[in-house]
Amino acid sequence: MPLPRPLEGIRVIDFTWVRAGPWAARWLGTFGAEVIKVEWPENLDMLRNNRFTVPAGVEPGPNSTGQFADTNANKRGVTLNVRTPRGLELVKGLIGVADIVIENFSSRIMQRWGLGYEELKKIKPDIIYVSMAGFGHTGRYHYYGTMGPAAQALSGLTFLSGLPGEPPAGWGWSYLDDTGGMYGAMCAMTALRNRNATGNGQHVDLSQMITGITLLGPAFLDSTVNGRKARREGYPPGNRTVWPGSPPVNNYRGPTVVPHNAYRTKGGGYNDWCVIACLSDQEWESLAALMGSPAWATDAKLSNLNGRIEHQEELDQGIEKWSQTLEKYELADKCQNAGVRAMPVQSSEDRVEHDPQLRARGMYTEMEHPMLGTWKFQNAPFKMSKSPPVISRPPPMIGQHNKEVFQELLGLTDDDLIEGYRDGSLWPPEMPKYPYLEEAVR
Repeated sequence: MPLPRPLEGIRVIDFTWVRAGPWAARWLGTFGAEVIKVEWPENLDMLRNNRFTVPAGVEPGPNSTGQFADTNANKRGVTLNVRTPRGLELVKGLIGVADIVIENFSSRIMQRWGLGYEELKKIKPDIIYVSMAGFGHTGRYHYYGTMGPAAQALSGLTFLSGLPGEPPAGWGWSYLDDTGGMYGAMCAMTALRNRNATGNGQHVDLSQMITGITLLGPAFLDSTVNGRKARREGYPPGNRTVWPGSPPVNNYRGPTVVPHNAYRTKGGGYNDWCVIACLSDQEWESLAALMGSPAWATDAKLSNLNGRIEHQEELDQGIEKWSQTLEKYELADKCQNAGVRAMPVQSSEDRVEHDPQLRARGMYTEMEHPMLGTWKFQNAPFKMSKSPPVISRPPPMIGQHNKEVFQELLGLTDDDLIEGYRDGSLWPPEMPKYPYLEEAVR
């Protein structure tokens, strides 16, 4: 018998798009909530149109983009035109039987549709309404639109990223989308807990930009405690904890550790690297022994942290001469077995296809998708012994669940559905229907 999941019995109406909002709703679904994604074919989520993430050999289209699939697992999907009276009536009907509404438009959009919090709590007084606008629903920027990289720039993350003397680079992935999504799920569950205790719903107003500021704690401390401004200039090469000319104390990057860097490994390819860090003199001695105790490594000048900081360039060169004789996974295993902290630098392919630890922890679940075939979906990064999070269904094709959702939850008849396709409340009349929609109509 399957174990119960924490949010079983909770229903979520998902108006989100792109990454941050859909990511929050995805995690609610992973914890057992029933998530119903509301879309409209003439205003598709941009991830549905991202042809660059369509796998090779798969027919391009809004139902076959890998990025949308990864972001929207564990959901059912319906189409509704909320700009029509019938579409608005139906969506309000869904909200009337829901627990959570979640959206991540700029602050004016849902109000414009007649679906703001003040309106929805008239329909269901205890509704939990989670807004995830880029700048929140208050303040001078609240109506501004944004994307993850722009919010990242305003938060301060972009300023700190990049090479000395070069323009701010930003981070390689829009981390504020994923971070914002996790905060969104946490806020929704916190509001549910409060509703269970008090019977009251509420409006959760989350700012995606401000979630980036929570990732800058050390830089804020360096400014407020040490009086130093955040800067890119002078950052250390590689992954060192001390940059040239900087004092090795009160360093906002944390306790000073040497060696602490990414080292080239056997093969010399783009992804042949391993990070090694020695937190103590004993660990350094263990690494020196593992390298065969070469004369340079056993020199007295490297026997303590201050000496290793002073001679860091020489030390890194010596380690890398040795590290290039071993493949990165072999090197990491040897170091770990000797009590030295080391891990290979992994690409996405490494993580999904080659990482035995992630495989052992069930980080990826294979599921069948009508367009994508067998596809690996990301699981939660934690385990729960009594109520495990589960990837239980693939992402919805657009409008895939119109019939079952509207008939199960709102009691619509077959004739009602046919009329909805005819009058434009369920599908644009001039747009061809996908075969699975035609089959549902038949």
